[in-house]
Amino acid sequence: MTLRSLAPVLTFRLPPAAAAFAAAAIALAPAASFGGPGFLETTRRHITLTSTISDNGDLNPYAIVVAPVSSGTVQAGDVLIDNFNNANNLQGTGSTIVDYNPSTKRQFTFARLPSQLPGCPGGVGLTTAMAMLKSGWVIVGSAPSTDGTTGTLGDGCLVVLDSSGKVAGVIKSDKISAPWGNMAVIDRGDSATLFLSNSGFGVGAPDRERTIYKKATVLRIELSIPAGGVPVVQSETVIADGLSERAARDVFLVGPTGLALGTDGKTLYVSDALNNRVIAIDDAPTRGASAGNGREITKDGLLRRPLAMILAPNGNLLITNGKTGQVVEVDPLSRRQLYAQWIDTDKAQTPAGNGDLFGIAATPNGDGFYYVEDDMNTLVLAK
Repeated sequence: MTLRSLAPVLTFRLPPAAAAFAAAAIALAPAASFGGPGFLETTRRHITLTSTISDNGDLNPYAIVVAPVSSGTVQAGDVLIDNFNNANNLQGTGSTIVDYNPSTKRQFTFARLPSQLPGCPGGVGLTTAMAMLKSGWVIVGSAPSTDGTTGTLGDGCLVVLDSSGKVAGVIKSDKISAPWGNMAVIDRGDSATLFLSNSGFGVGAPDRERTIYKKATVLRIELSIPAGGVPVVQSETVIADGLSERAARDVFLVGPTGLALGTDGKTLYVSDALNNRVIAIDDAPTRGASAGNGREITKDGLLRRPLAMILAPNGNLLITNGKTGQVVEVDPLSRRQLYAQWIDTDKAQTPAGNGDLFGIAATPNGDGFYYVEDDMNTLVLAK
Protein backbone atom coordinates (compact mmCIF):
# COMPACT_ATOMS: atom_id res chain seq x y z
CA MET A 1 0.00 0.00 0.00
CA THR A 2 1.06 3.58 -0.58
CA LEU A 3 -0.16 6.69 1.15
CA ARG A 4 -1.32 9.44 -1.14
CA SER A 5 -0.33 12.96 -0.26
CA LEU A 6 -3.18 15.42 -0.57
CA ALA A 7 -3.32 19.19 -0.48
CA PRO A 8 -3.96 20.65 2.98
CA VAL A 9 -7.59 20.57 4.04
CA LEU A 10 -8.92 24.10 4.46
CA THR A 11 -12.23 25.01 6.04
CA PHE A 12 -14.15 28.22 5.30
CA ARG A 13 -17.20 29.24 7.31
CA LEU A 14 -19.08 32.01 5.59
CA PRO A 15 -21.92 34.30 6.62
CA PRO A 16 -25.05 33.56 4.56
CA ALA A 17 -24.78 36.79 2.57
CA ALA A 18 -21.28 35.93 1.40
CA ALA A 19 -21.86 32.27 0.60
CA ALA A 20 -23.44 32.73 -2.81
CA PHE A 21 -20.81 35.27 -3.93
CA ALA A 22 -17.93 33.05 -2.88
CA ALA A 23 -19.24 29.71 -4.20
CA ALA A 24 -17.27 29.69 -7.44
CA ALA A 25 -14.00 30.73 -5.80
CA ILE A 26 -14.33 28.26 -2.96
CA ALA A 27 -14.88 25.40 -5.41
CA LEU A 28 -11.25 25.87 -6.48
CA ALA A 29 -9.85 25.49 -2.96
CA PRO A 30 -8.46 22.13 -1.73
CA ALA A 31 -11.52 21.87 0.49
CA ALA A 32 -14.39 24.16 1.34
CA SER A 33 -17.16 24.35 3.89
CA PHE A 34 -20.41 26.30 3.91
CA GLY A 35 -21.43 25.22 7.40
CA GLY A 36 -20.50 23.22 10.49
CA PRO A 37 -18.31 20.13 10.65
CA GLY A 38 -19.27 17.32 8.32
CA PHE A 39 -18.15 13.77 7.61
CA LEU A 40 -15.49 14.81 5.09
CA GLU A 41 -13.75 17.02 7.64
CA THR A 42 -12.79 13.86 9.54
CA THR A 43 -11.26 12.28 6.43
CA ARG A 44 -7.50 12.78 6.38
CA ARG A 45 -5.81 9.74 4.82
CA HIS A 46 -6.20 8.39 1.29
CA ILE A 47 -4.61 4.96 0.88
CA THR A 48 -4.22 3.21 -2.47
CA LEU A 49 -5.21 -0.41 -1.88
CA THR A 50 -4.93 -2.29 -5.15
CA SER A 51 -5.01 -2.23 -8.91
CA THR A 52 -8.49 -2.86 -10.30
CA ILE A 53 -7.29 -4.35 -13.61
CA SER A 54 -8.61 -7.89 -14.03
CA ASP A 55 -6.64 -10.93 -15.14
CA ASN A 56 -7.81 -10.47 -18.75
CA GLY A 57 -6.67 -6.83 -18.84
CA ASP A 58 -10.09 -5.17 -18.44
CA LEU A 59 -9.76 -1.68 -16.99
CA ASN A 60 -11.63 1.56 -16.19
CA PRO A 61 -13.24 0.67 -12.83
CA TYR A 62 -16.81 1.90 -12.36
CA ALA A 63 -18.97 0.31 -9.65
CA ILE A 64 -17.94 -0.40 -6.07
CA VAL A 65 -19.96 -2.68 -3.79
CA VAL A 66 -19.06 -3.82 -0.29
CA ALA A 67 -20.21 -7.39 0.31
CA PRO A 68 -22.87 -7.58 3.06
CA VAL A 69 -22.39 -11.34 3.63
CA SER A 70 -19.95 -14.18 3.12
CA SER A 71 -21.16 -16.39 0.31
CA GLY A 72 -19.49 -18.43 -2.43
CA THR A 73 -16.07 -16.94 -3.16
CA VAL A 74 -16.93 -13.62 -1.49
CA GLN A 75 -16.24 -12.72 2.15
CA ALA A 76 -18.29 -10.14 4.07
CA GLY A 77 -16.55 -6.79 3.74
CA ASP A 78 -14.91 -7.64 0.41
CA VAL A 79 -15.00 -4.88 -2.18
CA LEU A 80 -16.36 -5.80 -5.60
CA ILE A 81 -15.34 -3.53 -8.49
CA ASP A 82 -16.40 -3.90 -12.11
CA ASN A 83 -14.63 -2.68 -15.25
CA PHE A 84 -16.27 -0.74 -18.09
CA ASN A 85 -13.46 -1.06 -20.69
CA ASN A 86 -11.73 -4.06 -22.17
CA ALA A 87 -7.95 -4.51 -22.45
CA ASN A 88 -7.98 -2.44 -25.67
CA ASN A 89 -9.54 0.43 -23.66
CA LEU A 90 -12.83 0.37 -25.56
CA GLN A 91 -15.67 1.74 -23.45
CA GLY A 92 -18.79 -0.37 -23.01
CA THR A 93 -16.90 -3.63 -23.51
CA GLY A 94 -15.64 -4.46 -20.01
CA SER A 95 -16.88 -7.82 -18.75
CA THR A 96 -15.15 -8.47 -15.44
CA ILE A 97 -15.70 -7.92 -11.72
CA VAL A 98 -12.73 -8.07 -9.37
CA ASP A 99 -12.82 -8.79 -5.63
CA TYR A 100 -10.51 -7.10 -3.11
CA ASN A 101 -10.26 -8.62 0.36
CA PRO A 102 -9.23 -5.97 2.95
CA SER A 103 -7.89 -8.61 5.38
CA THR A 104 -5.56 -10.42 2.98
CA LYS A 105 -5.01 -7.36 0.76
CA ARG A 106 -5.42 -9.60 -2.26
CA GLN A 107 -7.40 -9.00 -5.44
CA PHE A 108 -8.79 -11.68 -7.73
CA THR A 109 -11.19 -11.80 -10.66
CA PHE A 110 -14.59 -12.68 -9.23
CA ALA A 111 -16.49 -12.89 -12.53
CA ARG A 112 -15.75 -12.81 -16.24
CA LEU A 113 -18.93 -12.52 -18.30
CA PRO A 114 -19.25 -13.66 -21.91
CA SER A 115 -19.28 -10.85 -24.48
CA GLN A 116 -22.79 -11.86 -25.53
CA LEU A 117 -25.63 -12.95 -23.24
CA PRO A 118 -29.03 -14.22 -24.41
CA GLY A 119 -31.64 -11.65 -23.46
CA CYS A 120 -29.13 -8.81 -23.02
CA PRO A 121 -29.28 -6.71 -26.23
CA GLY A 122 -25.99 -5.45 -27.60
CA GLY A 123 -23.55 -7.48 -25.52
CA VAL A 124 -21.82 -6.71 -22.23
CA GLY A 125 -20.29 -3.49 -20.90
CA LEU A 126 -20.49 -3.39 -17.10
CA THR A 127 -21.55 -0.10 -15.51
CA THR A 128 -21.80 1.65 -12.13
CA ALA A 129 -25.16 -0.09 -11.51
CA MET A 130 -24.16 -2.95 -9.21
CA ALA A 131 -25.37 -4.45 -5.93
CA MET A 132 -24.79 -7.54 -3.82
CA LEU A 133 -27.80 -8.77 -1.86
CA LYS A 134 -27.91 -10.46 1.55
CA SER A 135 -28.96 -13.63 -0.26
CA GLY A 136 -25.59 -13.63 -2.04
CA TRP A 137 -26.82 -12.65 -5.50
CA VAL A 138 -24.87 -10.00 -7.39
CA ILE A 139 -26.78 -7.80 -9.86
CA VAL A 140 -24.87 -5.62 -12.30
CA GLY A 141 -25.88 -3.32 -15.17
CA SER A 142 -24.68 -3.47 -18.75
CA ALA A 143 -24.50 -0.55 -21.22
CA PRO A 144 -22.72 -2.27 -24.11
CA SER A 145 -20.89 -1.07 -27.19
CA THR A 146 -19.03 -2.95 -29.90
CA ASP A 147 -16.59 -0.19 -30.85
CA GLY A 148 -16.26 1.90 -27.68
CA THR A 149 -18.73 4.59 -28.77
CA THR A 150 -22.44 5.20 -28.27
CA GLY A 151 -22.86 4.78 -32.03
CA THR A 152 -23.18 1.06 -31.31
CA LEU A 153 -24.86 1.38 -27.89
CA GLY A 154 -27.13 -1.57 -27.10
CA ASP A 155 -30.05 -1.51 -24.70
CA GLY A 156 -28.19 -3.69 -22.25
CA CYS A 157 -29.77 -5.29 -19.20
CA LEU A 158 -29.18 -6.25 -15.59
CA VAL A 159 -27.12 -9.42 -15.17
CA VAL A 160 -27.74 -11.71 -12.20
CA LEU A 161 -24.69 -13.59 -10.89
CA ASP A 162 -24.38 -16.12 -8.09
CA SER A 163 -21.87 -15.56 -5.29
CA SER A 164 -19.23 -17.52 -7.19
CA GLY A 165 -19.46 -15.19 -10.19
CA LYS A 166 -21.48 -17.43 -12.50
CA VAL A 167 -24.25 -15.92 -14.64
CA ALA A 168 -27.67 -17.09 -13.43
CA GLY A 169 -29.93 -14.92 -15.60
CA VAL A 170 -30.69 -11.46 -16.94
CA ILE A 171 -33.35 -8.84 -16.21
CA LYS A 172 -34.57 -6.99 -19.28
CA SER A 173 -37.70 -5.04 -20.25
CA ASP A 174 -38.66 -2.03 -22.33
CA LYS A 175 -38.11 0.08 -19.16
CA ILE A 176 -34.40 -0.78 -19.06
CA SER A 177 -31.90 0.89 -21.41
CA ALA A 178 -28.25 1.34 -20.45
CA PRO A 179 -28.66 1.04 -16.65
CA TRP A 180 -26.05 3.55 -15.57
CA GLY A 181 -25.97 4.95 -12.04
CA ASN A 182 -24.94 3.30 -8.79
CA MET A 183 -27.98 1.44 -7.49
CA ALA A 184 -29.76 2.08 -4.21
CA VAL A 185 -31.22 -1.03 -2.59
CA ILE A 186 -33.72 -1.97 0.10
CA ASP A 187 -32.78 -5.54 0.99
CA ARG A 188 -35.16 -7.64 3.09
CA GLY A 189 -33.45 -10.97 2.51
CA ASP A 190 -36.32 -12.79 0.80
CA SER A 191 -37.16 -9.73 -1.31
CA ALA A 192 -35.46 -6.55 -2.46
CA THR A 193 -36.21 -3.20 -4.04
CA LEU A 194 -33.72 -1.88 -6.59
CA PHE A 195 -33.51 1.73 -7.72
CA LEU A 196 -31.50 2.41 -10.87
CA SER A 197 -31.16 5.08 -13.51
CA ASN A 198 -31.36 4.45 -17.27
CA SER A 199 -29.47 6.73 -19.65
CA GLY A 200 -29.77 4.99 -23.00
CA PHE A 201 -33.19 6.04 -24.28
CA GLY A 202 -32.71 7.87 -27.57
CA VAL A 203 -29.03 8.68 -27.05
CA GLY A 204 -27.42 9.35 -30.41
CA ALA A 205 -24.00 8.70 -31.89
CA PRO A 206 -20.97 10.48 -30.39
CA ASP A 207 -20.85 12.91 -33.32
CA ARG A 208 -24.08 14.32 -31.88
CA GLU A 209 -22.80 14.53 -28.33
CA ARG A 210 -23.98 18.12 -27.90
CA THR A 211 -27.56 16.91 -28.25
CA ILE A 212 -29.23 16.58 -24.85
CA TYR A 213 -32.13 14.16 -24.65
CA LYS A 214 -34.77 14.41 -21.92
CA LYS A 215 -35.44 10.70 -21.76
CA ALA A 216 -33.41 9.32 -18.85
CA THR A 217 -35.42 7.62 -16.11
CA VAL A 218 -35.21 6.30 -12.58
CA LEU A 219 -36.70 2.83 -12.27
CA ARG A 220 -37.86 0.89 -9.21
CA ILE A 221 -37.71 -2.90 -9.52
CA GLU A 222 -39.33 -5.18 -6.95
CA LEU A 223 -37.73 -8.62 -6.61
CA SER A 224 -38.78 -11.73 -4.77
CA ILE A 225 -35.94 -14.05 -3.78
CA PRO A 226 -37.02 -17.64 -3.21
CA ALA A 227 -34.85 -19.77 -0.90
CA GLY A 228 -32.06 -21.17 -3.05
CA GLY A 229 -33.61 -19.61 -6.16
CA VAL A 230 -32.76 -16.84 -8.59
CA PRO A 231 -34.38 -13.42 -7.93
CA VAL A 232 -37.68 -12.94 -9.75
CA VAL A 233 -39.02 -9.57 -10.95
CA GLN A 234 -42.43 -8.80 -9.46
CA SER A 235 -42.91 -5.28 -10.81
CA GLU A 236 -41.19 -2.34 -12.48
CA THR A 237 -42.23 1.27 -11.92
CA VAL A 238 -40.76 4.41 -13.47
CA ILE A 239 -40.54 6.86 -10.56
CA ALA A 240 -38.79 9.72 -12.41
CA ASP A 241 -38.48 10.58 -16.08
CA GLY A 242 -37.57 13.38 -18.47
CA LEU A 243 -34.07 13.62 -17.00
CA SER A 244 -31.14 14.80 -19.11
CA GLU A 245 -28.74 12.47 -20.92
CA ARG A 246 -26.30 12.70 -23.82
CA ALA A 247 -23.48 10.88 -25.55
CA ALA A 248 -19.91 11.86 -24.70
CA ARG A 249 -16.69 10.76 -26.36
CA ASP A 250 -14.59 10.98 -23.20
CA VAL A 251 -16.98 9.31 -20.74
CA PHE A 252 -19.37 7.48 -23.12
CA LEU A 253 -22.63 8.64 -21.51
CA VAL A 254 -23.61 11.48 -19.21
CA GLY A 255 -26.87 11.11 -17.32
CA PRO A 256 -28.27 10.63 -13.81
CA THR A 257 -25.54 8.65 -12.05
CA GLY A 258 -25.76 8.63 -8.26
CA LEU A 259 -28.68 7.22 -6.27
CA ALA A 260 -28.93 7.13 -2.48
CA LEU A 261 -31.87 6.45 -0.18
CA GLY A 262 -32.22 8.96 2.65
CA THR A 263 -32.32 8.21 6.36
CA ASP A 264 -36.13 8.30 6.31
CA GLY A 265 -36.17 5.29 3.99
CA LYS A 266 -38.59 7.14 1.73
CA THR A 267 -36.64 9.82 -0.11
CA LEU A 268 -34.41 8.82 -3.02
CA TYR A 269 -31.70 11.31 -3.95
CA VAL A 270 -30.39 11.35 -7.52
CA SER A 271 -27.45 13.24 -9.04
CA ASP A 272 -28.55 14.96 -12.26
CA ALA A 273 -25.12 15.30 -13.87
CA LEU A 274 -25.92 17.43 -16.90
CA ASN A 275 -27.95 19.95 -14.90
CA ASN A 276 -25.36 20.10 -12.13
CA ARG A 277 -27.82 19.38 -9.35
CA VAL A 278 -29.18 16.82 -6.90
CA ILE A 279 -32.90 16.01 -6.92
CA ALA A 280 -35.16 14.16 -4.52
CA ILE A 281 -37.89 11.66 -5.39
CA ASP A 282 -40.41 11.58 -2.56
CA ASP A 283 -42.03 8.32 -1.43
CA ALA A 284 -39.72 6.41 -3.77
CA PRO A 285 -40.42 2.91 -2.36
CA THR A 286 -44.20 3.24 -2.63
CA ARG A 287 -45.15 5.82 -5.25
CA GLY A 288 -47.14 4.46 -8.17
CA ALA A 289 -46.36 7.19 -10.69
CA SER A 290 -43.41 9.19 -11.94
CA ALA A 291 -42.25 12.26 -10.01
CA GLY A 292 -41.09 13.77 -13.30
CA ASN A 293 -37.87 15.74 -12.81
CA GLY A 294 -38.06 15.39 -9.07
CA ARG A 295 -37.65 18.01 -6.36
CA GLU A 296 -34.44 20.05 -6.57
CA ILE A 297 -32.26 19.86 -3.45
CA THR A 298 -29.16 21.77 -4.50
CA LYS A 299 -27.60 23.08 -7.68
CA ASP A 300 -24.24 24.42 -8.93
CA GLY A 301 -21.99 25.85 -6.18
CA LEU A 302 -19.42 23.15 -5.43
CA LEU A 303 -21.13 20.68 -7.75
CA ARG A 304 -19.33 20.19 -11.05
CA ARG A 305 -21.04 17.35 -12.91
CA PRO A 306 -22.12 15.28 -9.89
CA LEU A 307 -21.69 11.55 -10.49
CA ALA A 308 -21.71 8.71 -7.94
CA MET A 309 -23.37 9.29 -4.56
CA ILE A 310 -23.77 7.55 -1.22
CA LEU A 311 -25.26 8.32 2.18
CA ALA A 312 -22.60 9.08 4.80
CA PRO A 313 -23.03 7.76 8.38
CA ASN A 314 -24.17 11.23 9.51
CA GLY A 315 -27.04 11.23 7.00
CA ASN A 316 -25.37 13.62 4.56
CA LEU A 317 -24.71 12.86 0.89
CA LEU A 318 -21.22 12.30 -0.49
CA ILE A 319 -21.13 13.07 -4.21
CA THR A 320 -18.19 12.69 -6.58
CA ASN A 321 -17.54 15.49 -9.06
CA GLY A 322 -16.84 14.53 -12.66
CA LYS A 323 -15.18 17.80 -13.63
CA THR A 324 -13.09 18.75 -10.60
CA GLY A 325 -11.94 15.49 -9.06
CA GLN A 326 -13.59 16.41 -5.75
CA VAL A 327 -16.08 14.73 -3.47
CA VAL A 328 -18.76 17.08 -2.09
CA GLU A 329 -20.75 16.71 1.11
CA VAL A 330 -24.36 17.92 1.07
CA ASP A 331 -26.84 18.11 3.93
CA PRO A 332 -30.04 17.05 2.12
CA LEU A 333 -32.35 18.35 4.86
CA SER A 334 -30.97 21.89 5.00
CA ARG A 335 -30.02 21.67 1.29
CA ARG A 336 -26.60 23.10 2.09
CA GLN A 337 -23.38 22.17 0.35
CA LEU A 338 -21.07 21.73 3.34
CA TYR A 339 -17.66 20.77 2.11
CA ALA A 340 -15.53 19.68 -0.85
CA GLN A 341 -12.30 17.73 -0.83
CA TRP A 342 -10.00 16.81 -3.70
CA ILE A 343 -9.60 13.05 -3.95
CA ASP A 344 -8.47 12.69 -7.57
CA THR A 345 -4.68 12.96 -7.34
CA ASP A 346 -3.74 12.52 -11.01
CA LYS A 347 -2.40 15.99 -11.73
CA ALA A 348 -1.46 15.08 -15.32
CA GLN A 349 -5.11 14.56 -16.24
CA THR A 350 -6.65 17.09 -18.67
CA PRO A 351 -9.13 18.45 -17.93
CA ALA A 352 -9.07 18.03 -14.16
CA GLY A 353 -11.53 15.41 -13.00
CA ASN A 354 -12.64 14.32 -16.47
CA GLY A 355 -15.23 11.85 -15.16
CA ASP A 356 -12.53 9.98 -13.23
CA LEU A 357 -14.53 9.41 -10.04
CA PHE A 358 -17.39 6.99 -10.56
CA GLY A 359 -17.64 4.34 -7.85
CA ILE A 360 -17.96 5.22 -4.16
CA ALA A 361 -19.04 3.07 -1.21
CA ALA A 362 -19.05 3.45 2.57
CA THR A 363 -16.86 1.21 4.71
CA PRO A 364 -18.81 -1.35 6.79
CA ASN A 365 -17.97 0.32 10.11
CA GLY A 366 -18.72 3.81 8.82
CA ASP A 367 -15.25 5.27 9.39
CA GLY A 368 -14.54 6.14 5.76
CA PHE A 369 -15.29 5.32 2.15
CA TYR A 370 -13.85 3.51 -0.84
CA TYR A 371 -13.54 5.08 -4.27
CA VAL A 372 -11.90 4.33 -7.61
CA GLU A 373 -9.66 6.49 -9.76
CA ASP A 374 -10.70 5.37 -13.22
CA ASP A 375 -7.75 6.60 -15.24
CA MET A 376 -5.26 5.12 -12.76
CA ASN A 377 -7.21 1.84 -12.32
CA THR A 378 -6.90 1.87 -8.54
CA LEU A 379 -9.10 1.33 -5.50
CA VAL A 380 -8.54 3.89 -2.73
CA LEU A 381 -9.63 4.01 0.91
CA ALA A 382 -10.40 7.41 2.48
CA LYS A 383 -10.59 7.54 6.28
